[in-house]
Amino acid sequence: GKYIAPRALLWFRMAAATTWLVGLSLLAQSAGGMTGLHLAFTLAEGYEVIGAGSWMGTIMAFNVWFIIWPNQQKILGMKSASAEEIATAKKNAALASSINVILSVPMLLTMLAWHA
Repeated sequence: GKYIAPRALLWFRMAAATTWLVGLSLLAQSAGGMTGLHLAFTLAEGYEVIGAGSWMGTIMAFNVWFIIWPNQQKILGMKSASAEEIATAKKNAALASSINVILSVPMLLTMLAWHA
């Protein structure tokens, strides 16, 4: 547990970062570079759908790195935490994970719509 879980979580974090960076790269490539990224993230006309997907992907990556991972460190005993903090960490990590699952389908649909 203490050795396998951190390695598995490392893969999840790296997958989240890689997916987000590749997504930005593909968006920039297909939408006119940094201008396209700006248009998408500001939900400019014609970029509303892919922009919404970009924001969902950003939220999901943020959840992995800044909510799920720090809470998992407490749960796994990698950071000191009281029993109460561990209980809260479990709830927070589960909530962020659930949000990521819920956002994954609409995010995928925005990517498909962008290419349609």
